[in-house]
Amino acid sequence: MSQDERGAHDSANEQDPVAVRRRLREVTLVFLKLGVIAFGGPAAHTAMMRDELVRRRGWVSDQRFVDLMGATNLIPGPNSTELAIHLGYDRARWRGLISAGVCFILPAALMVTALAWAYVTYGSTPAAEGLLYGIVPAVIAIIAHALFGLLRTVVKTVWLGVLAVAALAAYLLGVNELLVLAVGAVLAAAARVLRSPPGRGARHGVLAAPLLTFGGSPVFTDPTGGQLVQLFVTMLKIGSVLYGSGYVLLAFLRGDFVDRLGWITNQQLIDAVSIGQVTPGPVFTTATFLGYMIAGPLGAFLATVAIFLPSFVFVGLLTKLTDKLRSSEWTSALLDGLNAAALALMAGVSYQLGRTAIIDPLTAVIAVVTLVLLWKTRLNNAWFIAGGAAVGIAHALL
Repeated sequence: MSQDERGAHDSANEQDPVAVRRRLREVTLVFLKLGVIAFGGPAAHTAMMRDELVRRRGWVSDQRFVDLMGATNLIPGPNSTELAIHLGYDRARWRGLISAGVCFILPAALMVTALAWAYVTYGSTPAAEGLLYGIVPAVIAIIAHALFGLLRTVVKTVWLGVLAVAALAAYLLGVNELLVLAVGAVLAAAARVLRSPPGRGARHGVLAAPLLTFGGSPVFTDPTGGQLVQLFVTMLKIGSVLYGSGYVLLAFLRGDFVDRLGWITNQQLIDAVSIGQVTPGPVFTTATFLGYMIAGPLGAFLATVAIFLPSFVFVGLLTKLTDKLRSSEWTSALLDGLNAAALALMAGVSYQLGRTAIIDPLTAVIAVVTLVLLWKTRLNNAWFIAGGAAVGIAHALL
């Protein structure tokens, strides 16, 4: 069945209660699984979602996938989590939106809570270096496979290819990620406008502009002075305004919880960020760890809800705009430029991660074997993660 036929079939079944329940169950199970195996950060999460939902299940086309990937870069918050939320909406509408996000976040939040308990109780957390030794090279191969798969969809013209290469070079030279995305989108739109000035339909694209204003710095206060309220409000603020990588998250958390509130030390913050990076799922579950250290299990729950809640709201707004971005020529060109820059950032992140992960012949073999199997088979990513983990544990024990 083609993508168009499948879309028509899905639309016809949208009002069928049985079909609705089936779709919601599918979304729940898929994103629970991804939440358990999605090691490696946002680029890896994106690659795994593409493999699972485009390549294996055919829920969306590559073009739709990259449009959503690019559009989520317009809003603050954890982009891979927001991509999961939007994919859930595409499959099962509003209940799918909530289910996909919660199921993608929940496994990591529970793991981080358990590790936070161990940290508070024993003063340290179980070592994960051996596990990651084998997992990360497999993740590098998964990202590389996704990049090659998306290349033809994203780089439609020589001009977009040049734009992608320039964006990659800028990122590797240290230019801010948000600036790379913005310039890529604006240059592509400007080139399209020069060839053909926008018509009346271009007004739809203006609707996307307010999303960028959410990146401002609203001031939140805690009128009650209560620690739990202050924790919730501070995490809500961070989730509402944060663009960029986990390193940007580190700066926000240090400014609020170390410098301004004085609730944690620099070392505790570094430990929290490390746990967010070595567990699967969103790096933003660092907030879960901090919440537990500050106020126990309830603090972990409130911090998690607060930092991720804005993402659900922003994606809910974004669902109304993504299709409109494709409805006119110049906003479509803007989205093409954004997608090319986003793919370049994904390539840059994977290159940097690869330099630190592929450190000897064994890790190189893990990456190459995983890439070949991805190319030649339709095995689930979970098998590659499990295989890498087994090799890493064996290497640590021998």
